[in-house]
Amino acid sequence: MSHLSVPHLLGIKQLTKQDIELILDTAQNFKEVINRPIKKVPSLRDFTIANLFFENSTRTKLSFELAEKRLGADILNFSASGSSVKKGETLIDTVNNILAMKVDMIVMRHSSAGAADFVSRNVQSIVVNAGDGAHEHPTQALLDAFSIQEKFGTVQGKKIVIVGDILHSRVALSNIFCLQKLGAEVAVCGPLNLIPRHIESMGVNVFLDFNEALLWCDVVNMLRIQSERQNSHYIPSLREYQMFYGLDSKRLQKINKELCIMHPGPINRGVEITSEVADGPHSIILQQVENGVAVRMAALYLLASGRNE
Repeated sequence: MSHLSVPHLLGIKQLTKQDIELILDTAQNFKEVINRPIKKVPSLRDFTIANLFFENSTRTKLSFELAEKRLGADILNFSASGSSVKKGETLIDTVNNILAMKVDMIVMRHSSAGAADFVSRNVQSIVVNAGDGAHEHPTQALLDAFSIQEKFGTVQGKKIVIVGDILHSRVALSNIFCLQKLGAEVAVCGPLNLIPRHIESMGVNVFLDFNEALLWCDVVNMLRIQSERQNSHYIPSLREYQMFYGLDSKRLQKINKELCIMHPGPINRGVEITSEVADGPHSIILQQVENGVAVRMAALYLLASGRNE
């Protein structure tokens, strides 16, 4: 199979294991390309992509933009803060106005869960979900899986624990779907009120004790506290959270085990992870950022190829 089974990339839930493996294999080829002196390939020449970001973003936005440029696409960048959205324009009107400019693909981040799915059902263009509320963030999960595969040679059979604000995290949900489809064992860890009810029904282990989780896992993926999505106080204080769920060198020494440490960013240094650990020898955080460009190149290329067939 050389094309995806889906016309849009809305979430990992809709992808098959073969889709995920195809994206990761293609990303490996693109990673070799972007490490050459000449980093561009003309795969998406004469293809126009609109980046619609209704929420703030640094890594994801820059990573998609760079991936699009490396593939030779024409790019339109949209930011809600400086647009007619502030004047009351609806999501579908904004999208239709941009599509009237003959855009082939939309990369969209929105604060509402299901926004990308809604747009995909109302437009003819390809839609890529760059994060929708607390729902999914498919390309982050794909680059995380790619990074784990690069580190260990396989994702199959690895034990991965996702630590922190699971309840409000789109990264956690997409990672659970993606890693399970690739044969990994997945666990979550955090304060009880930041873990969704019935998450065990997804086949996920739940740890409330961080040290127990670290002893169990091969990979630890640290999440930040998503204060912008919380409508009440879930933790007494950041200091107390750091005491129980912060990853520092003392805790790692106590565990006395070599772990692969990940973080999707942005990092709140000194809260969920210290600088010493984030910048340490077991961290692959910057590799995740590098791999993000190759994985997004792969996803964009495969979606565009599927449309052309």
